[in-house]
Amino acid sequence: MSIGTGIVLFVIGAILVFAVNVDVEAVNLDMIGYILMGAGALVFIIGLALMFKRRSSESTVRTVDPVAGERVTRSETRTSGDGTI
Repeated sequence: MSIGTGIVLFVIGAILVFAVNVDVEAVNLDMIGYILMGAGALVFIIGLALMFKRRSSESTVRTVDPVAGERVTRSETRTSGDGTI
């Protein structure tokens, strides 16, 4: 979701900078466009970093055997952001 948001912010900023030629006294639309483009690029990069971040999950199973006592089994799975192990 953040990748799409970054692209949208960048496109809106580019439209304000390069396509809109309106002079507003109190607001500099070019500066707002550049700010939106920078924010869009930053959000896009953060989204990519979070997508490729490795994820880890750990599960613990406890079973009680009356003869041998308690047995604990732990397993850990590490996956990348795209679902591969």
